[in-house]
Amino acid sequence: MLRSQSVYNVGRLIAIHFHPDRVAQSARASINATTSCASRVVRFASVSASSSSKRKMADKLKQEEREGLLQPLLQTGWKVQSDRDAIEKEFKFKDFNEAFGFMTRVALLAEKMDHHPEWFNVYNKLQVVLSSHDVNGLSKRDLRMATFMDKNFT
Repeated sequence: MLRSQSVYNVGRLIAIHFHPDRVAQSARASINATTSCASRVVRFASVSASSSSKRKMADKLKQEEREGLLQPLLQTGWKVQSDRDAIEKEFKFKDFNEAFGFMTRVALLAEKMDHHPEWFNVYNKLQVVLSSHDVNGLSKRDLRMATFMDKNFT
């Protein structure tokens, strides 16, 4: 057990009390002991940051692309938001379990695409907004995500 904490056994309840001054002292000692590794950690962090920033940015849809590519989605209930360059749709399910299952399937694709929807869920309703923040508007990634949602909606 760490010297910086006390344990009190009160019946079945166990409470752990941390002493901030002792925790700070042991943390400082721990930091001083690992200072030699700090340069390796910094190098690892900079490699991770640079590799994620190399991800290809989405291209904002051009006006001529919008007219043709958005039409099938508009026919399935998607709407273009009036106050920003985004599309939205509300999905209704039988119950929460069905809604959550749908959200899980979409979340798996979103992680693969590194493109996450804005959504709000209450019980059997899911409101979704799609827009690519890196281009401040709609991109083909949004259209791909919307098409996937329509195909997986039960």
